[in-house]
Amino acid sequence: MSVATSKETLCINQVIGQKTDTAMVEEDFIVPDIKPDILNMIHTNGTVCIYKKEILDGKVRLDGCINTYIMYLADEEQANIRSLNTTLEFSKTVEFNNIKQGMMLEDKVTLKTVECKVLNGRKINIKAIIDVDLKIVSNENIEFVNSVDDLKDIQILNENINLDSLLGTGLTKVYAKDTIMIDNVDNLSEIMKIDVNIINKETKISYNKVLIKADASIKMLYLTDDNRMCVTNQLIPIMGFIDVQDISDDDICNVNYEIKNLLVKPNNVEEHSVYIEVELEVNCNAYRMKTVNLIQDLYSPSVNLSYRQKQIKAISQRKIVKDLYSIREKQFVSEIGSNKIYDVDVKPNIIKQTILKDHILYEGEININFLFGLDRKEIILPFNYNMECNGIVQNSEIETNIEISLQDFTILTDENIDIKIDLEFIVEMNNTKAINVIEEINLDENRQEERHSLVIYFVKSGDTLWNIAKKFHSTIEKIVDINAIENENKINVGDQLFIPIT
Repeated sequence: MSVATSKETLCINQVIGQKTDTAMVEEDFIVPDIKPDILNMIHTNGTVCIYKKEILDGKVRLDGCINTYIMYLADEEQANIRSLNTTLEFSKTVEFNNIKQGMMLEDKVTLKTVECKVLNGRKINIKAIIDVDLKIVSNENIEFVNSVDDLKDIQILNENINLDSLLGTGLTKVYAKDTIMIDNVDNLSEIMKIDVNIINKETKISYNKVLIKADASIKMLYLTDDNRMCVTNQLIPIMGFIDVQDISDDDICNVNYEIKNLLVKPNNVEEHSVYIEVELEVNCNAYRMKTVNLIQDLYSPSVNLSYRQKQIKAISQRKIVKDLYSIREKQFVSEIGSNKIYDVDVKPNIIKQTILKDHILYEGEININFLFGLDRKEIILPFNYNMECNGIVQNSEIETNIEISLQDFTILTDENIDIKIDLEFIVEMNNTKAINVIEEINLDENRQEERHSLVIYFVKSGDTLWNIAKKFHSTIEKIVDINAIENENKINVGDQLFIPIT
């Protein structure tokens, strides 16, 4: 027979699966008729755009493209530098067990490498490799017993557990668009390269809304009609609102920005400007820490009870920590000499991370690729960084993202390069906890009444007063009282206890 109980519902956020995969995208392109023949490749870069993602039964599908800019040496008398802009479409499917439509997808797609090979003067082959990090998350409403209504002598062992309950999710589409001005003396001939990075991310919580703010950092390398290479940088502000019902300042927001489309449109030459439009999808998952009182065990001295219990995994102690790591170095690069540096690519890479109590040790390297004249030079700077992260323990789960908040390179008179780089480490940490919840309690009506008696018991290793009281259908209160125990949480092996039994 079921016992009358009161129940509570909790929305549990569970990680169903995680995978890291790669995809290779390869395609041949014909050089447009308006462009000169290709002699040699100089540099290729790209921006990943994801315009569609789906969770299907047993798999995840991503559709997107890589917007590439290719710099090359033209096969003509003047041997000028020219450029091509191409788009590589891709579709990536990743198999997963136990996933289905309606679950949440957290994805991160980054361009690992992109290479261009000259097949002949009018044809090229572009090969790109992208890294795909996927996490599938399920939100499940768990109903559990939190009190028993009609048994007066019920004994209950409770535990207070802090869990992160999903408060709500939301997404919005925002645009970073502006007209980038170039110098009035520059007549734009070609755009050689575009870099887009989303930096300075902020969130602010207002009534039922999350305000998201960031900057799109645009770096544009362009060629003038008198064959000069020039660079311009601009920050385009991003702002939007995401609706999340009942959100408050104490809640945690995980916000992810993803580029969906990139539009670059040069205006008329006399306007000395280029129109840039970056379409982004911004996703927000909001969590609230709840202290839940869970029944871990129960019994009655007068009747036999049984219960159905299940174990679930839930995320707790979710936290976002940010810190800045600054690099100030001088490097001698003889190849550059007195040449002008047109462009620098900076790519940080974490090789190893070690989680200790309250901090994380990172070992990595920064790949710095200089473009000067018609040549390139790569240098590698190793780094070791000890990041303080209060509350983290060895079994914590973390995700680390690195944003480049500053990069500045100056050629000194002695041909050294003064390097200034600021890396912002953004760590999302949490712990996965296994918890037990009771779903149903039943009464066994076949128990025969026992007369009052007293048992003498000697404490064994692993005993607790709860286990002893439950075993002999007594109560902790009675055992403590009759034995004059001062601290019910401290009993010693070999102690003699008098146990009153009902």
